[in-house]
Amino acid sequence: MSKADVSSQMLKGILQGCLLILISDQPYYGYAISQELSKYGFANVPKGTIYPLLMNMEKKGLIIGKTQPSKEGPQRKYYYVTDAGNQARQHFLTQWKSLSTGVNDLINERRHRQ
Repeated sequence: MSKADVSSQMLKGILQGCLLILISDQPYYGYAISQELSKYGFANVPKGTIYPLLMNMEKKGLIIGKTQPSKEGPQRKYYYVTDAGNQARQHFLTQWKSLSTGVNDLINERRHRQ
């Protein structure tokens, strides 16, 4: 597996957690998710990554998509987090806290040695 593959797989896992966090606050449709993610440094994530991930999450039962009318034009598919999605979100948050703490500790310790 190349570095690009590892980075891509890592990004997909992180994105899934981020999507669960976003959608648990309020329902979003695909393009709005992309716009919201860009506010947090994910501007370069292609739309072609987000939509398949949403479909996969829906297939896993983490989210449910419901087509609804839109004031701005055609109907949009809004995504809602399921109970399983809330459990997955909590699991992600726990894992992320542990991982980020460990990486930050390593970086800070090594930085002080230099």
